[in-house]
Amino acid sequence: MANTITGLIPTMYNALDVVSREITGLIPAVTSDMTYERAAVGQTVRTPVAPASTASDITPAVTPPNDGDQTIGYTDMTITKARRVPIRWNGEERLGLDNNGAQYNVIFRDQMAQAMRVLTNEVEADLAALHVYASRAYGTAGTTPFGSGLGETANIRKLLVDNGAPTSDLNLVMNTSAGANLRTLTQLTKVNEAGDSSMLRQGVLLDIHGMALRESAQIVTSTAGTGASATTNTAGYAIGATVITLASAGTGTIVAGDVITFAGDTNKYVVASGDADVSNGGTITLAAPGLRKALAASAIAITVTAASARNMAFSRSAIALATRAPALPAEGDSAADRFMLTDPNSGLSFEVSMYKQYRQVQYEVALAWGVKAVKPEHMGILLG
Repeated sequence: MANTITGLIPTMYNALDVVSREITGLIPAVTSDMTYERAAVGQTVRTPVAPASTASDITPAVTPPNDGDQTIGYTDMTITKARRVPIRWNGEERLGLDNNGAQYNVIFRDQMAQAMRVLTNEVEADLAALHVYASRAYGTAGTTPFGSGLGETANIRKLLVDNGAPTSDLNLVMNTSAGANLRTLTQLTKVNEAGDSSMLRQGVLLDIHGMALRESAQIVTSTAGTGASATTNTAGYAIGATVITLASAGTGTIVAGDVITFAGDTNKYVVASGDADVSNGGTITLAAPGLRKALAASAIAITVTAASARNMAFSRSAIALATRAPALPAEGDSAADRFMLTDPNSGLSFEVSMYKQYRQVQYEVALAWGVKAVKPEHMGILLG
């Protein structure tokens, strides 16, 4: 195979193409480990998670109480992908370009940028897909946030804080439609009111209500389940319940990642696991921390929220991204050269290898990674 460059060779020009780069707001907002060396692709690394503690009254005695044992939980992390982008040139192709002024180095530079672009977008998309693990949601499906004010940031922050999320490093990553609405709010663009000209002059999103605001081109617009007229059974459920049994009623599906509401409860819950046929009286599981309002011992109607943009709010520690260079055998391989190259847009470090072949050279840009929703309670969805 050869590169298709016949259109470039006869033309005297410099390759001044500016490679498109999609916005990556999730990668810099999550907890990142760029040297995750403990696991092969598909191998699980288990991290311990301490459970909630229980307080008791102090009662003087000869010896301290015989208590304090706990069952330590855990969360699993896996490197799930090892991906590569190849770039190959032979000697005749390079000679033909350089002799005719097309400048191989400029084209090669842009090929490298495109390689990093595609891998970065894959990582960002994997992080955006974690929206299905969020605890609850706020907002209106089909309505872009920030149409008239900043109430959305205050309320999505309330959701996280009510769930116990730390307030020191909160993030809201939204699509560009929500970002455009923010940039039209006069209280943020009037320098005398905002106290800063960044939004007006550079379009920089400012921190609002203690949350760092970012944009991402990979924010998901969900496909909702088809459930209609479903109800709970008549058992009744207390605050904190996560497994809800359905009555044999209604039609369609409730799928993982759906946002649902119960009649009489304004909270919007994210479904951790659903029911493929609500008419059969199965169960659904809500993401932690479960119900915020008790359900009465009667059939309670369930409404599935329509398809919507899933802007993501979370504490940095709620989502983990592990990346590393793809593994090599102890003896090495046939690469003539290899080094790490950091993408200034995303902060990801890619492995670049050079393989000398017969009268041609292949370059490879590669990355291995995995993502994990470590603490769903500290994640929320801002619907749009």
